[in-house]
Order: sequence, then structure tokens, then C-alpha cells
Amino acid sequence: MSTLFPSDGQVARASLGASTPFPIPAANPDRFLAVWTEWQACRQMTLAVLATIAPAKLNCQAHPDFSPIGWHIGHIAYTEALWILQRCARQPPLHPEYDTLFAADGLPKSERVHLPDRATLFAYLTQVRNQVWHYGQTAPITQQERLWRFLLQHESQHVETLTYVHQLLRLPAPLAAAPANVPRPLPDRGGEMVEIPAGPFRMGNDGVMALDNEQACHTVTLPTYWIDRYPVTRGAYQQFIDAGGYDDRRWWSEAGWQWLQQTGMREPLYRSAAADWLDHPVCGVSGYEADAYARFVGKRLPTEAEWEKAASWDPIADRARSYPWGEASPTASHCNYGHQVGGTTPVHQYAAGQSAYGCYDLLGNVWEWTATWFAPYPHFQPYPYVGYSQPYFDQAHRVIRGGSWATYPWVLRNPFRNWYHPHRREFFVGFRCAL
Repeated sequence: MSTLFPSDGQVARASLGASTPFPIPAANPDRFLAVWTEWQACRQMTLAVLATIAPAKLNCQAHPDFSPIGWHIGHIAYTEALWILQRCARQPPLHPEYDTLFAADGLPKSERVHLPDRATLFAYLTQVRNQVWHYGQTAPITQQERLWRFLLQHESQHVETLTYVHQLLRLPAPLAAAPANVPRPLPDRGGEMVEIPAGPFRMGNDGVMALDNEQACHTVTLPTYWIDRYPVTRGAYQQFIDAGGYDDRRWWSEAGWQWLQQTGMREPLYRSAAADWLDHPVCGVSGYEADAYARFVGKRLPTEAEWEKAASWDPIADRARSYPWGEASPTASHCNYGHQVGGTTPVHQYAAGQSAYGCYDLLGNVWEWTATWFAPYPHFQPYPYVGYSQPYFDQAHRVIRGGSWATYPWVLRNPFRNWYHPHRREFFVGFRCAL
């Protein structure tokens, strides 16, 4: 494990509200301290993740579509300063030279490799956080809470993204393709499905944590359908590979077959031939691969609404749950999230995390593809800026749901929506099927 820059202990201590010498804020202190405690818990997790990354990897671009890890560190601090210190506190920029380097719409990703050194990046994180604490003494937190919670989720999402980059930098050489028709032990859980009865349910989120694309909460009525109890496992997916699924045009959509011919893919991006991984979810597949497998087994991908109803709806209480298991915040007994394990786990491991309908692993472990294009809900209003969700309502991004083993708890909830192009597979994504 690598260490942070030499004064990382001081940085970590300075970033913790409990250990700072500043006075408790006078303006609505209980509300502010509740938010601040979550911010600092998130930052502690971030520092722990960054401590596992070798300094030499901070400036490396692992893929043309991803920024280097070091850029994400600077961007987290820059965005916090932009919204809290500049927009809310009306303070001048701490480092005007970062306006281009760390802005999301600044440099092209390929030009983000020329970064400050590690010590400077971490000092920037700490400087911004200390200034934000000072502003918090007088901040109208009741009016600003949604913004503060947006930024909490912003950091969470960027740390997961930099985890993808770190994983890509460590990928082994591709495995040799498995010969066709070789029998492999397959878990018997892969084919289990649960019935979701017809009827209405409430979809979306109007709470203070809700991002703009989760709003507004609305009623959706679905016919009866069936959905897999578990995500598709590596063992089950191997059957598709062994049967020549990557060479059989029957299972692929037109766009998927075109993608396959262009890329020559023959296996998931994150793979293992070890027998003890067969019960783990398949991870690192495109939406096209997920769709092809579903056709191969005579099923389909669930719609976004079908996924959310299976995850959130409690038919006995006639209401939506925040998490599949209820309202209790996620713990290590519910699901695999927040870097607690450092990779995927067997799909049947978390019995305490089942939904009301008996589905496992709906949150954490791997994200899951759906068949739905990312689009606004009724009465959508962009927040905190037009560019967060709205540009991606372009009929080119598929909704993915559920979170992964690297997802922080602040973005781990049933209504949370993520989106990617269906040809992307660098993130920790798998799928489950429906009928």
C-alpha cells in the first residue's frame, strides 16, 4: 500500500470536523453539524481509497474517455470551492490557475495529464475543506442543504470513477478464449426468477438527497413480469461464451453486432477463470453483451421501472422503500459497497439485503444495465446547473442501476439513476434479466 504525501496524517486530521479547533457554528448548528459529519465521513473514505494508489499512477490516463486519477482529486476540491466558497460565500477563487485545469468543461481529457504533484493536490483538498468549515459558521444551511448534499454525492461519484481508472491501470493481459462446448460447473441460482404482480408503484425521489434526474416522484403502473432473483453470475455467463455466443449473430441487436465486429470482444473486461468466482456477478460487460446474453437464455433486460419496482416497492405496506431491505442505512450485512471488500462477492451472500419480493444484490456489488434510455421524469427541473443531467437525455445513454462494490453510501439508494453509452464497459457493471 502506498502512503500519501509526508504530512498525510496532518492532512487527515485537519480534514476532520471533530479534530478542528474552530468553534461550533452559531447558525443552525445541529443541521450544519449533521451535514458536516457526513462530509467528513466521505472525505475519510476518500483519503483511505487514495492511500492505496501508487503516486506514479496519479497522472496516467488509462483510457481516452477517462481523466487521470490526479485530475479527479483536483476536480473534487475545485468543485467544492466553486459552489460553496465562490457561489455561496462570494469569495474570490483560491487558485484562479485551476479554473481551466480542473473545470469539467476545461481541458480535453487527453490534456489533463500535466498535473500538480501529489503534495499540492492533497494540500488543495485540505485548504478548500478548511475554508468551507469557516464559511459554515454563518452559512444558511437550511436553504443550502440540497447543494451541500449534491457535493457530497459529487465527491462519491468521482472517487468511484477514479477507482475505475485505477482498476484499468492494473488489468492483466486478456485471457485465452475458452474452447467451445467445454462443460463448466454452473451455479444453480442463475435461473431463479421472482414474479412481480401487476399494479402501480411510486417511482423516483423527492427527498433532500435527490439529484435532479430522480425527480419528481410519480406513479407508474406495470403489468405482471418476472425478474432474476440474482444478477447474472460469471459462471452463467461463461455458458454463453462456451456456446459461441460472441460468434452467433442470432443473439445480437443490430447495433450490438456492429459494435462486436468493430471491437472483437470475446469476454468481459473484468474476468477470472477461478472456480471460486463462478458465483460472483459478471462484471465489465457492455449493454450490448448484456442484451445478447438475455436473448441467449430466452429473456430480456428489465426496464428501469421494472428494476426499481423490484428493488423498492413494498406491496404489504403499499409504499416505496429507500433501500431494498427498508429504511435502515446500508451496513456490511446488507450489501457490498464502499470499498469494504475491494471487489465483487457471491450474488447470494447478503440475505439481509433482499427486497420485499426476494431479490438479492440490487444495491452494491455491480451496477446493472436496463433496457431504458436515460430521459427526464415528469416535471424535471435541472439542478444545480443545466449540464448535470439534461445533456444526457439524448437517446444515446442507457440507464444503469444499483451501485457497485466501490459505490459510496451517499449514492446507494433505490431511486438513484446512473447512465452510460451501451458500448461502455469500463465501469463495474453487470445485469440481471427479466421476462
